[in-house]
Amino acid sequence: MSFERKILFVCMGNICRSPTAEGIFRKLSGEHPELQNLEIDSCGTIDYHIGEPSDPRSISAARQRGYDLSMIRARQISSEDLDYYDHIFAMDSENLSNINKLAKEEVKYRTKIKLFLDYAKKNSTRNVPDPYYGGATGFDHVIDLIEEASHGFISFLLEQISKNENHQSRK
Repeated sequence: MSFERKILFVCMGNICRSPTAEGIFRKLSGEHPELQNLEIDSCGTIDYHIGEPSDPRSISAARQRGYDLSMIRARQISSEDLDYYDHIFAMDSENLSNINKLAKEEVKYRTKIKLFLDYAKKNSTRNVPDPYYGGATGFDHVIDLIEEASHGFISFLLEQISKNENHQSRK
């Protein structure tokens, strides 16, 4: 049985937080054979960096932890993304608000647009802070937060697969 989901990570410019989330989630979910059919992407809510690679500090911090962001290029979210993706994760409440404005608060999008850190079980913050104007430690902190939320969301997906398989076996 195939389990397919399309997942989109969103920050402001798509050069720090959301490409980091894309790279981390791609690697961590790839460690689970039952999650091989995920489509994972990232984008930003603004158009300042379209076509640019991730911030070199993001690339470096991710590389030091075993994640590759080198092939990711910035793009801006579109209204088509709202229909296409099953899960749309904002990195912070400001970008969540921007995505909801694009979605025009339509009911059909409410269950798919969320803050990614809602899946971080141990963390009390709901926003991944923007490391762009800070020092190098900010990029490491972003990785820590995203790793935790990634593990939480992977657990959620694995539970969904298990429930689906149990439901199918009862038929």
